[in-house]
Amino acid sequence: MTTTVGVVMDPIHLITPKKDTTLAMLLAVQRRDWTIRYVELSDLILRDGKAYARSQGLTVRDSEDDWYDFLDEKKLHEMTDFDVVLMRKDPPFDTEYVYSTYILEQAQAQGCLVVNDPRSLRDANEKLFTAWFPDVCPSTLVTREPPQIKNFLHEFGDIIVKPLNGMGGTSIFRVTNEDVNASVIYETLTNHGTRFCMAQQYIPEVTEGDKRILLIDGDPIPYALARIPSAGELRGNLAAGGTGRGQELSERDLEICRAVGPELKRRGLIFVGLDVIGDYLTEINVTSPTCLRELEAQFDIQIADLLMERIATYLSR
Repeated sequence: MTTTVGVVMDPIHLITPKKDTTLAMLLAVQRRDWTIRYVELSDLILRDGKAYARSQGLTVRDSEDDWYDFLDEKKLHEMTDFDVVLMRKDPPFDTEYVYSTYILEQAQAQGCLVVNDPRSLRDANEKLFTAWFPDVCPSTLVTREPPQIKNFLHEFGDIIVKPLNGMGGTSIFRVTNEDVNASVIYETLTNHGTRFCMAQQYIPEVTEGDKRILLIDGDPIPYALARIPSAGELRGNLAAGGTGRGQELSERDLEICRAVGPELKRRGLIFVGLDVIGDYLTEINVTSPTCLRELEAQFDIQIADLLMERIATYLSR
């Protein structure tokens, strides 16, 4: 019998094929002659403790203007009809996303392999989860209180402040002692003390790139994508106009991966992206890590195939 892979993702007609990591994964699924069933978040259903999904058969192509076809109309399935579910819904990590993880957790309890583990998706906030690894992170503060951030700035003189639920570099601010807008930034990000935000010591090496390191089941891919900020820009995120430059992992990069990898594996976080600036871990991306296609384009490595090989080993156990 063929392996059936369900993929929960944003509408496929809206993706950017040449950059989309989920499309690369699905192409790798097809290369193994596995079957793909397409699911959107609204297709998930929980009834009497059983997880269901409306899904469509899907075939994909590596094309920028004609990259998919549906093979049938949506059909209702028990999720145990899927051997694997790839949870690739992009943030925002809102209550709807959280609810979906409960449905996927039931599917997992009934025998379906979910990548990444639904409970760990809830537990491992992409910014807060760095607190589990303070030895490899810059000094970091999470608070609702603007005075706490003010004291943190006074301590370091140059900091980054950002929301806990942002993605793609949104609402990230660099603040220095001379910044006359500092109080307004703190008030805005904390919503006048009613919302948590994060402050981190500024790392000057960000000008050399915010590195994305991909790990499969706790093991790092040997190359990182250094996302270089454009002129006059703080953020290296590709979504914010950064330029991606591949490079081999440094010894410090590998040290960070050795510190983090075993815990990722223990939690069932099979495909993860670490963000590293200079010598420091700044974020752990677990929801829908990207940059796979950019790395595959620059190096002779098929990351998506390596991921499917690892998934196949789980299925064979």
